[in-house]
Amino acid sequence: MDRRQFVKLTGIGVGGLMLPIAGRVIAAEELLDPGMDFDAKKRLGTIALEAATKAGASYADARLGRYLNQFVTAQETRVDNIVSTESAGIGIRVIADGTWGFAATSDVSPDSIAATAQKAVAIAKANSKFQTSPVELAPVKGVGDVQWQTPIRKNSFEVPVEDKVNLLMDVNSAAMENGANFITSVLFQVNEKKFFASTDGSFIDQDVHRLWAPFFATAVGEAGFKQRTGLGNPVGMGYEYLDGDPKEQIRVAGANIGYRYSYDMIQDARDAGQQLQAKLKARSVEPGKYDLVLDPHHLMLTIHESVGHPLELDRVLGYEANYAGTSFATLDKWKSGKFQYGADIVNLVADKTQKNSLGYVEYDDEGVKTREWDLVKDGVLVNYQAIRDQVHMIDQDESHGCCYSQSWADVQFQRMPNVSLRPNNKDLSADDIIADVEDGIYIVGRGSFSIDHQRYNFQFGGHLFYEIKDGKITEQIEDVAYQSNTQEFWNSCAAMAGPSDYRLGGSFFDGKGQPSQVSAVSHGCPTTRFNQVNVINTARKVG
Repeated sequence: MDRRQFVKLTGIGVGGLMLPIAGRVIAAEELLDPGMDFDAKKRLGTIALEAATKAGASYADARLGRYLNQFVTAQETRVDNIVSTESAGIGIRVIADGTWGFAATSDVSPDSIAATAQKAVAIAKANSKFQTSPVELAPVKGVGDVQWQTPIRKNSFEVPVEDKVNLLMDVNSAAMENGANFITSVLFQVNEKKFFASTDGSFIDQDVHRLWAPFFATAVGEAGFKQRTGLGNPVGMGYEYLDGDPKEQIRVAGANIGYRYSYDMIQDARDAGQQLQAKLKARSVEPGKYDLVLDPHHLMLTIHESVGHPLELDRVLGYEANYAGTSFATLDKWKSGKFQYGADIVNLVADKTQKNSLGYVEYDDEGVKTREWDLVKDGVLVNYQAIRDQVHMIDQDESHGCCYSQSWADVQFQRMPNVSLRPNNKDLSADDIIADVEDGIYIVGRGSFSIDHQRYNFQFGGHLFYEIKDGKITEQIEDVAYQSNTQEFWNSCAAMAGPSDYRLGGSFFDGKGQPSQVSAVSHGCPTTRFNQVNVINTARKVG
């Protein structure tokens, strides 16, 4: 891909949005090419393992990957871009002389694979001169031949591009006819075809599908300009997510529509235009302490930053600090068994098994079967997120199954699984949670955020803000952000809605590592109330 192409593909006019587009541009119909069959992949994986072992590796794994993407973008009344890409190759990871080594190639001929495996071993042996202690791998029992696919009803790549363009045009029209002046709408569609082979005896073929349909709408008026993003979520689903099933809508009296496992993008755009006009006229918030009722589309980001990142074990240990810093949740707090991360009603879990989530797979990228485990139970910190070469550091002998690589060309390492807040056992609605608030604010959508390098002190904004008086939403307000620290905030948690209100939010492009990699991760939660949180006015001038 030349520079002109790259700039065109990544410059879609969405502020702050980064598209990790890799590989060669292909025709849309090539996205449906099934590629290699299982037996062919197994033969190539076996070549890698045998070559690595012969060269001196005590352990080896190989990941054959074919990563397919399609991006469709539209601005106002025009199609801005349509691009389909493919990236394919093999990455080989080994342990030799107690040290990791990794090498990758896009040439998947037998000779090239064998040479790449030998190179990985040579790198490990060279690195061993600087290794202070040997790698300790938690045991994994080989599972033999396994095949798994994301359970989808509509393959996004089978939907004609014309239909996708028409959808985005209808979305843009709905927003502009109802008050938006500018809008960019996007369809991201991803298919990861990943084959994993290891000397443990696993040959795992997984076909992973993801979808995201965001939009970014702007209205301009005497008060300047206001923005609102779409309230759809990135999901581990097929194109069926865009069917707009009304049964999957959560309606909050006097406020917005929330979406569970089906998204009406046109309806949301229509609402966005009307809400933007209200934002232009809304009064500015009075700073002070408020009870906050946080919609899942907002709270997912707070969970991501204040729970997901600080409980990654490599951050806790100081081995990782890129983007998100290290962590205040140090080992001594966990070892005490008494660290009150949140209120007694707070239960935060990690998993890669939740259907429809971005992190949903059967096995992680080092062949470990995925599962669910507690991070914070009844408010107390009880565990972290760790992989095969980490768990011995917290006196555990089984990987949590949260190892991931963004592509065949990058080494796998510990990444955040889905991290979620369990709902109330009692099936309360969002309206039920709001009904108990005398003086508060209901916040929807992901706005600006800031958190310190220990994931402790933070500030979060949103996209829609509603005043709550005497248990009812009254009107939209503006310029809201709240400040707290992680422990204080989660200990202020006073109530949450039940299972029928539970929704998944997420990030397609969570960054971590040096060199940086992205991963897709979801965060589930219900509408949740936090008492007496400090709110500031973001429009207030200082000095």
